[in-house]
Amino acid sequence: MSTGVRRLGADRYTAAVAEPDGVTTSVHRLRTSDRAQVTGVLRRPAGARTVVTLMHPRQDVTHHALVPYLLAAGLAVWTQGSRSPNNDLNLIHEQAVIDFAAGQVFLRDFGFESVVSLGHSGGGTLGAFYLQQAALPPGARLSRTPSGRPVPLAETEMPLPSGFVALAPHPGQGALLRRVIDPSVTDEADPLSRDPGLDAFDPANGFTEAPESAHYSPDFVEAYRAAQHDRMARIDALAAELVTTRRRADAAFKGSGEAADRRAALTPALITVYRTDADLRNVDLSLDRNKRPYGSLFGRRPDLTNHGLVGFGRLSTAEAWMSTWSATTTNADFLRCAAGITVPTLLLEFTGDQASFPADIAAFAAAIPAEDLSVGAVDGTHFGDRLAQDEPTGNELAAARIVAWAAERF
Repeated sequence: MSTGVRRLGADRYTAAVAEPDGVTTSVHRLRTSDRAQVTGVLRRPAGARTVVTLMHPRQDVTHHALVPYLLAAGLAVWTQGSRSPNNDLNLIHEQAVIDFAAGQVFLRDFGFESVVSLGHSGGGTLGAFYLQQAALPPGARLSRTPSGRPVPLAETEMPLPSGFVALAPHPGQGALLRRVIDPSVTDEADPLSRDPGLDAFDPANGFTEAPESAHYSPDFVEAYRAAQHDRMARIDALAAELVTTRRRADAAFKGSGEAADRRAALTPALITVYRTDADLRNVDLSLDRNKRPYGSLFGRRPDLTNHGLVGFGRLSTAEAWMSTWSATTTNADFLRCAAGITVPTLLLEFTGDQASFPADIAAFAAAIPAEDLSVGAVDGTHFGDRLAQDEPTGNELAAARIVAWAAERF
C-alpha cells in the first residue's frame, strides 16, 4: 500500500489516505499548443475506462486528498499542473485554459472511454472557463487576454470532457479577492495604513475575537463592501496604467531598436496588494450563514493573518492582475462562464465552506444550462476537513458522492 498525502491550503487541512495496490502510475510532460510545457501524473487501476482529472490554475494537486478515494473506486486519476504551478506571479488564466486543453487531448488519445473533469475551489472556475471556451466554435473563442496579449485559443484543440464536477467552487479569483480585500488600507505603499471606520478588526465596528462571532451592523457591511469595490477599482486603474506604459515602451523599441526601450518593455510591472484576508463572513458567522467555523482559509485569526505574508493576490504582474485577480477584467468568473456548461455536471457544496457560500452555489446552479445537472452538499470545510471530531471528513463524503454520480453515467 502506498500513501497519498494531500497538501492543499494550510497545514491543518493535510490528509493521509492509503491508495490501493495494483495502480499503475506514470508521469507525462506535455507540450501545449503555444509550446509551453506542463506535467501531469496518471494513476490507473487495472481495467479503468473512466478517468477523473484534477487541475488548479496555481496549485499542485498531485496529492489531492480525493485521489486515493477515486482510485479505490476503480477510477483512473489524472492530476495536472499549469505552466507555473505554485507560483501565480504571472498567472494568465487564458494560458491556463490552454494548459488544461493539453491534458484533455492527452487523455482522449490515451484511449479512455470517459473523461470527467473535477475542479475543486479555483479549479472549479478554471474548469468552467475551459468548458465555456471549448464549447465555442474556434473563431469565437478569446484571442487576447484582458491586457491585450494574444492567445491562440482558436488554434488550440479543446475536447469537451464527458462530465464536470465542481467541488466547492468559489466565484473566481477576482470575485473572491473582492470579498476578502481589506478596504481600510488608505495607502497601497503602506501595509499598516488604516481607516478606523472601515477596519473589520476594530471592536468599535463590531469585531470579536474567536471563538465568539463578530456582529457588524447592516450599515457597516454596506459601507465595507462598497469600499472593497473602490479599492479594487483603484488597483484596476493602476494595472491598466502599467500595461499601457509597457506597451508604449514596446512600440518605441520597434521603432528605435534601442536597448533602453527594450529594457523598459521587458521590465515587469509588479503590483503588491497588502491585507487580503478580511472577509467579514469569516468572523461574523451570521452573514451568509452556513456551518463554517470561525476563521478564514488561512487561519483561525484573520485579524492577524490579514497582515501576514500569505494571502490572495498579494503579488502579481499587471497582466496577471487583469487576467486573474481583477473582478472586472478577468474572464475566469464562474457565474459568467456557467452559461457555457452543457456536459453532465455535479455541483457539490461543502456545508462549512469559508469561501463559497450557499448563495453562490444557488446562483451557479441557476446559471448552468446542462440538462443533466445534479446539485448537492456534504459536511466539510472548504478544503474538505471535518466539521466536528469523530465525523467523516468532507473529502470522504465528497468522494462518495462523486463516485456514485460518475458510476451512474460513465
